[in-house]
Amino acid sequence: MIISALGALPLSTLNVAAMQISVSEGLKVASYFAIGVALVEICYVRLSLIGMDWVRKQKKLLQWLEWIAFFIVVALAAGSFYAAAQPQQTKNVLLQNNTHRFLLGVIMSALNPVQIPFWFGWSTVLFTKKILVPQSNFYNIYIIGIGTGTLIGLAVFIIGGRLLMDKLNASQDIVNYVIGGVFSVTAIIQLVKILTYKGLGNAVEHAGEKN
Repeated sequence: MIISALGALPLSTLNVAAMQISVSEGLKVASYFAIGVALVEICYVRLSLIGMDWVRKQKKLLQWLEWIAFFIVVALAAGSFYAAAQPQQTKNVLLQNNTHRFLLGVIMSALNPVQIPFWFGWSTVLFTKKILVPQSNFYNIYIIGIGTGTLIGLAVFIIGGRLLMDKLNASQDIVNYVIGGVFSVTAIIQLVKILTYKGLGNAVEHAGEKN
């Protein structure tokens, strides 16, 4: 739970999107989004635990998903800047749809599988130290802790972002510019990782070699 909560704190597509939904639509709606994100994460982890060898061989697939995630971040950044430039637009055009926020969280989390190498590496370490044992009851407790930690980490952005914007009394245009800037920085960091061969595929391969 602690590892998961801390792992959810660095800027990413999901926590920034959760913050934006919180600011524009409220805490309850953002919570639905966070639950969708956490559900997919624990599914990814559970599958990786029972198929580590298969996951390690999917380097090409992970690289494609990484590029998809990058373009999603770019689109979210562009959408935030567009919303800021349009007086009648109150939120990111990509988030201005009727998709239930729980389902949106599921979809965005599924297309942004940065949690795979993260938990692949940690699971490898825990297996090596015999803290994590290949038994169903251990796996179930493990993923419950992961899901809880993810919700705690996202709550920092959901509640903290909302409180910060209320405290600053910032207009929606300023909020959109700030969030657009955060998405842009996130996209640049992700692109650098891809181009310098430090992306998901290599991370998984490296974790596999440690095992």
